Amino acid sequence: MANKNYKPTTAGRRGMSVNDFSGITRHRPEKGLVQSLAKTGGRNSNGRITMRHRGGGAKKKYRIIDFRRDKVGIPAKVETIEYDPNRSARIALLSYVDGEKRYILAPVGLIVGQKVMSSDTAEISPGNAMPLKNVPLGTGVHNIELRPGAGGKIVRSAGSVAQLMAREGTYCQLKLPSGEVRMIHKDCIATIGQVGNVDNGKVDLGKAGRVRHMGRRPHVRGSAMNPVDHPHGGGEGRTTGGRNPVSPWGWCTKGMKTRKNPRTQRFIVKDRRKK
Repeated sequence: MANKNYKPTTAGRRGMSVNDFSGITRHRPEKGLVQSLAKTGGRNSNGRITMRHRGGGAKKKYRIIDFRRDKVGIPAKVETIEYDPNRSARIALLSYVDGEKRYILAPVGLIVGQKVMSSDTAEISPGNAMPLKNVPLGTGVHNIELRPGAGGKIVRSAGSVAQLMAREGTYCQLKLPSGEVRMIHKDCIATIGQVGNVDNGKVDLGKAGRVRHMGRRPHVRGSAMNPVDHPHGGGEGRTTGGRNPVSPWGWCTKGMKTRKNPRTQRFIVKDRRKK
């Protein structure tokens, strides 16, 4: 799947590109697998803004995705490949032999009419899901569970893939897209293959309006503010801030480690920041 590049007919079109949607086979979602999606504007349940620069954007409905892949041993057929406005990857509609339908992330190479299954003895082909203990070493996987039965939590964005490096005892070592090597329990389920829509990262939005359509509001530079609003604000003329880059509350924003989770630190074999 490639991208479509526009000719510079206007200033906004110059450099703009979009996904060509050539792999999409259906334009309306399965009615029973969508639900309404309320906008939060970056606010939590108390009404406080916990994520800045969020708001507006086009209306969209949430597609219910099967991240657990818990219909074990029941074969399914790929009916459609669809667009999902809530994620960068494409989704595939599966129709199981018992009549149930579910959405999954569409990996590279998955086509309409293909048979997929979640099983300990499934083939090593894109879209099949199985525990890590049954996946051959060196295989690329995605939609990986962090705890058995909890559903896939990591490696789910477009073009991402993790590689199974080794097994030791009850744990497997996976190299994640960030370069981090992490231990994950061998009973955790993963899906074979690389997540589709690989060229999504090469899309050039081209103009600020497309960013607003995605629900992202403007981000004002701290150096353009007054001293009362930001540590970098104020001064006569344009300045560099006079200190290391910080947030409006004085937290270091470049290079400072913020991870504080000793409970899971032992599972990280190689940090993503260390070469």
